[in-house]
Amino acid sequence: MLNIVLVEPEIPNNTGNIGRLCVGTESRLHLIHPFGFEITDKNLKRSGLDYWVHLDWHQYQNVAEWKAQIPDLSRVFLMSSHAEKSYLETDFQDGDWLVFGKESVGLSDAVLRQFENHLTIPMSDKIRSYNIANSVAFVIGEAKRQIGLKK
Repeated sequence: MLNIVLVEPEIPNNTGNIGRLCVGTESRLHLIHPFGFEITDKNLKRSGLDYWVHLDWHQYQNVAEWKAQIPDLSRVFLMSSHAEKSYLETDFQDGDWLVFGKESVGLSDAVLRQFENHLTIPMSDKIRSYNIANSVAFVIGEAKRQIGLKK
């Protein structure tokens, strides 16, 4: 099972869509406070449709609380538009942690400094970033493809 981590998500529709993606890919969702919405927000549930009840998810008050329960920090991969290595050049394994930052600014330098694996999603220089739900879908898709090939 992959672990998808959203650090300080701001937009309920994105989080709902990512929750639905996690249910469909049998991935676990980890949400780190503060959120830009209430977890009971109708927009979040609307985006997740009726799948939210099937979602395996956890929430944490801060990054330190989340980090404390990770068994192997070498399997944590942070997505950043400033990283040099592409997610397409990474050898993913079952149980990996795929970490995404808030929609407005991504992951903070303080969070990035805590982990060694930083990955980027290749894109045209005509855009600044992808929508976070699309970014999560790209990386989950590649990781699941690789994991399926290893079985």
